[in-house]
Amino acid sequence: MVKLAILARLEAKPGKEQDVADFLKSALPLVMEEAGTINWFALQIGPSTFGIFDTFETQEGRAAHLGGEIAKALMANAPDLLAVDPVLEMVDLLAVK
Repeated sequence: MVKLAILARLEAKPGKEQDVADFLKSALPLVMEEAGTINWFALQIGPSTFGIFDTFETQEGRAAHLGGEIAKALMANAPDLLAVDPVLEMVDLLAVK
């Protein structure tokens, strides 16, 4: 049962909005290889605001994701793509359908 999540908020630099969207779309094959990541959603909240929401059954799965290939790629590209550092929130899920 999923009980943990990460909510990441990303703010694109002006003119980099499509690059951020493309980066998020390109990350799907990487997350497909993460057995501990149960659900992974890349989303656009506003014109320059994006997010990632992922769910996990265990702390180990969440930790593996935080140290995984998507996180590494995001941090490597953040200076070029993002206006500010990503905001990561560790979430405890209270109810899931």
